[in-house]
Amino acid sequence: MSAHQIQFAEVEGQILSGDSRFPQVITNQEEFSSVEACCAWIKSNLAEIESELAESGAVLFRGFPITNAEEFDEFSAAFGYPNFTYQESLSNAVRINFTERVFTANEAPKDVEIFLHHEMAQTPISPSKLFFYCHSAADKGGATPLCRSDMLFAEFAEHMPEVASQFVRKGLKYTTQMPAENDPGSGQGRSWKSTLSVETKEQAEAKLLDLGYSWDWLTDHSLRATTPVLPAVIDIGKERQVFYNQLIAAYLGWSGVKENPSSAITFGDDSAIPTEALDLIATLAGQFTFDLPWQDGDVALVDNYMAMHGRRPFSGDRKRQVLVALAAD
Repeated sequence: MSAHQIQFAEVEGQILSGDSRFPQVITNQEEFSSVEACCAWIKSNLAEIESELAESGAVLFRGFPITNAEEFDEFSAAFGYPNFTYQESLSNAVRINFTERVFTANEAPKDVEIFLHHEMAQTPISPSKLFFYCHSAADKGGATPLCRSDMLFAEFAEHMPEVASQFVRKGLKYTTQMPAENDPGSGQGRSWKSTLSVETKEQAEAKLLDLGYSWDWLTDHSLRATTPVLPAVIDIGKERQVFYNQLIAAYLGWSGVKENPSSAITFGDDSAIPTEALDLIATLAGQFTFDLPWQDGDVALVDNYMAMHGRRPFSGDRKRQVLVALAAD
């Protein structure tokens, strides 16, 4: 099988970046009828796919014969990336595993918008790549917005260079509250026991101490924890700086943060982030965002360092189900 049998397609709304498109779209021109054939094709074309991913930040595979979680598991495993399981992650979202590798993207209600973020950038441990698989698209809405964070940061730095420099120099701290029990109705509803993979408060404190967090126990037995200083901006080479954080999701989506941002997000020296900067970041992001209009069977591979993602609200009788698999460095 030739290593050059890759067919690209154009879809409305793609964002141009030099000679690349965001996202890049690869279609099943070979008319593969089995997952085994897809996996062999991936392995023989992996270098070119990874080159496209490095330039674009996201690659959408459309028309491939992926019909369930197990086949998606095989498809994503064919890339050979180390697995990053939900159990070992510090994700604050409630999710349901289908296989060790594959789980639901988020169990938040369909009318809740999940705002743009880099996966787990609010924690000391985050994946490098994300696979999304659309098992069933929503009747209406439910797109996954993808945002090029390098473009966003470059634009923001043009408008507010001093604040951009502060993000680079100071980094960020996040404060989140983990409930005593899972709350599927919240985009941040994962309990502290599940998040930290512990059973007792003593075990939780030992894990938090090892990770560099500070914390408080609240009267309802929930846990409020503050991260060590984490990067707000990272350098990914080729003179590209990426706005690698969860600022937009925290500011627009976390309870009470829009009214009092410092309750959850501050610079790394504990100083307040100007609200005008947060408002500008959220506004500018729209210029560099592509809403991925899911079709059943679609698989998207996203570079978690280059691109943010989210979830638009959706409606209709058809259940939207998008599954994910994460890859470590």
